[in-house]
Amino acid sequence: MSRNPAVEAPWWARAVRPARPVAPVAPMVRAALGMAVALAAGVLAHRVDLGVFAGLGAMHATMNDRVEPARLRARRIVTAVSASTLGMLVGACLQHARADALALGAALTVTAFVSGALSATGPRGSAAGLLLLVSAALGSGMPLPHPWWAAAAMVPAGAVLVLLLGLPLPGRRTPGADPATRALAAAYDALGRMLADLGTPRGAASRQVLTARLNRLQDVLPPTGNEMYRAALAATEAATGLLWARRPVPPGVAAVPGLLARAVERGGGEVAVPDWAPDTPSRQALDAALRAAAGTVAGRATELGTAPLPPPDPWRLRVRLASPGAARYGARLALCIAVGAAVTAALPLSKGYWVPMTIAFVLKPDLGSVFLRAVSRAVGTVLGVAVTAAVLALAVDPCALVAIAALCVALLPYATAAHYGLNTVVMTPMALVLLQLGGQDGAAETWPRVLDTTLASAVVLLFGYLLWPERPRHRIEPRLVTATTALKAYLRSVAQRDDPRPEAEVWLRRTAYRALADARAEVEQGLAEPPPTGRLAAEWLPATAALERLSGAVAAFAAQRRYGGRVPDPVEVERVGRALDELTASARAHRPPTRAAARPTRPHDPARSALGRAADELDALLTGGP
Repeated sequence: MSRNPAVEAPWWARAVRPARPVAPVAPMVRAALGMAVALAAGVLAHRVDLGVFAGLGAMHATMNDRVEPARLRARRIVTAVSASTLGMLVGACLQHARADALALGAALTVTAFVSGALSATGPRGSAAGLLLLVSAALGSGMPLPHPWWAAAAMVPAGAVLVLLLGLPLPGRRTPGADPATRALAAAYDALGRMLADLGTPRGAASRQVLTARLNRLQDVLPPTGNEMYRAALAATEAATGLLWARRPVPPGVAAVPGLLARAVERGGGEVAVPDWAPDTPSRQALDAALRAAAGTVAGRATELGTAPLPPPDPWRLRVRLASPGAARYGARLALCIAVGAAVTAALPLSKGYWVPMTIAFVLKPDLGSVFLRAVSRAVGTVLGVAVTAAVLALAVDPCALVAIAALCVALLPYATAAHYGLNTVVMTPMALVLLQLGGQDGAAETWPRVLDTTLASAVVLLFGYLLWPERPRHRIEPRLVTATTALKAYLRSVAQRDDPRPEAEVWLRRTAYRALADARAEVEQGLAEPPPTGRLAAEWLPATAALERLSGAVAAFAAQRRYGGRVPDPVEVERVGRALDELTASARAHRPPTRAAARPTRPHDPARSALGRAADELDALLTGGP
């Protein structure tokens, strides 16, 4: 079996390796303007105390600013800033009432439980839960303006400009400026790259990029009634089947998705699909999907044979909020906040609110490895403090401080996407500059913040990671259970339908692909942790790769049914279903397969059922056979 350098790299090398995202210029400009205007208004009005809290509102809006349609962006920012405002009001009330250490700790612990439960409901809930607790901690300790309740009122006031700057201008807009259009074009570009890489070692990596682009597209583009999105999904299924079968396509065919992307950016247009005489069911499926996609891009009514996305269940949020997972997350965060409050009360810390605030940022398993976030937070704070000490030694003029804060918040969107440690390096100077503007000695507060951050990170690592009774400490195995369940539903839909045209099956496939992407992401994060988590992640990597290949086999089998007239063999379907059940049981029992199954190196024989070969590979994975 070939060696995998990505797995064999030391965990610490993976942990410090930053991503290389494209700089999100528009959010960075909005962030700088929002912070600069909020602080400058406070300086000019001689109410810097209000300007500081408005600046916090601008920062919290920036943390949730995305390149996405205005409706989704506004909903995301408003939800997060509303939670931040509520948290600030709670914290300010506690400080105004002069709550003692016991009452303060109890109130923050209850807030932490609500924050953790809310974070389990999804990305928007996670952002809202984080800012609810962070702002409650800040409001309980930062010097309050007069009147005291103005601290909470200034948070949404500072966020308004960041929100308004991202709204579309009235008048005619070019199609390429729409975030949903750009996401669709990016998905077609990724599809073209995957088609070009069919039959090469780069194919699997190209598939992961394509899945990520489709996930992004699904997030920004409501799929109900959007034919171009559903056409892209149909083409993806066919391409995934070809990747599994190791069947390349002519260069002219591989170039079609790129032409579709350019047409989408122009707002539509004709794209010619070459006549290439596809000779296998999967190639025929791709040809039909590309022609349908070209029809939708050209604006023609096209029969896709897919159903719109089912409407969302209005009870879904409430079910997740009351789920055992939400309760466990809330209890875990509440425990760490309670311990942090006890540490704060026992030690003479100058800024006790820094400890619960740091715990809130670090203990976010939905945003990545808790271990890496704790270590990155501590190291990033040391570097950020060093930068701040040098800056404040040279500039304490209010105008200069406003410019420094604006620069730091402008770097925040890029730093967050690159590495959490870099995010902390940028955020620490910004927080200390705000303290300086608020009338405190920011230079004197630099190195004590290292102590506060170290204490908070130690609390999270000890009580929220090492001693927390939940096992495993990572989410690889739960993600794999979700992926196997979704794949089995997709397989059942393909094998049991009587009509050879896919209907709602497309959404079962999309759900399975997204679940596999989540499992892959958890494995990649686990590989960047020290043993035992890193070792377990490496042990689960072959199973994750096998499930990804199984999704391609099911896609190829769907093409065989649709274009080759193949009738499902109940024995083969049962073998694959049984193997998925065994893999699910192994994940729940924390028993990864003992060895990886050898990947096929020859193209699949279209005369043979795709499920038969997939069953052989899964059996080899589970039994350790050849």
